[in-house]
Parts: sequence; structure tokens; C-alpha cells
Amino acid sequence: MWKVSALLAAFFAALTAIFSKIGVRDIDASLATAVRVSFILLLTWGIVLASGTARSLRSISSHSLLFLFLSAMATGLSWLFYFKALQISDVSKVAPIDKLSVAITIFLSIVFLGEPASLKTILGGLVITLGSLILLL
Repeated sequence: MWKVSALLAAFFAALTAIFSKIGVRDIDASLATAVRVSFILLLTWGIVLASGTARSLRSISSHSLLFLFLSAMATGLSWLFYFKALQISDVSKVAPIDKLSVAITIFLSIVFLGEPASLKTILGGLVITLGSLILLL
């Protein structure tokens, strides 16, 4: 099931790039990010409330809250820079370079989380990096 979820995430990320490029054409990238986050906030809280999982809110540990906060800060900065790049350049150039995050994530997961570094994982990360660098140059 995780593979289906990951493929759907990739599909919706692709749509995000296209819709975002159109959405940031005539407004400031920071304002566009704030509007986008507001819509995401409504969507996600709607899902949480509809599913009944909001009851678990009080049981979230301070450790989890800290790392969710750090994740939110990283996400916000990523989106701000992504939208700015989309305003300046073509989505077909920005999106693949943004996907260098995959290779960076592989590296960081090995170093900080102790995840296994199989040959397949390392080669996949290198191919993604090479593809992104080709598009960058």
C-alpha cells in the first residue's frame, strides 16, 4: 500500500507544480504560499475532523510536536523558495531540480536515521542527482 500512496503523492506533486506555476503568475510568491497554506490547512483539518482523529490531539508528545514544528518550518521555506523559482523560471526546469530533495533525503536518512544504504538506493540517488544536474547546466 505504501507504493500506491507514494505514487499518488508523486502524481499530486506533479499537479502541484503545474497549478502553482499558473497560480503565482500575477501575485507575490510569499502571498501565494500563504494562500496555498490556508487552503491546505482547511483541507487537512477537514479530513482530521471527518475521520475522528482529532481526539488524539492531546496525546501528541512534546518530542513529536518539536519535530512537526521543525518539519513545518522546513516545508514553509521550501515552498517559499519553490514558488519564487517558479515565478522566475519554467516549471520543467524548477521541478526536476527541486527533486534533488530525493537524493538529499536519501543521504540524510542514511546519516541521521541509520537507514540502510543498499547499492540500489545509492545508485538511484546518484541517477536522480545526475538528471537534476543535467537540467541545471
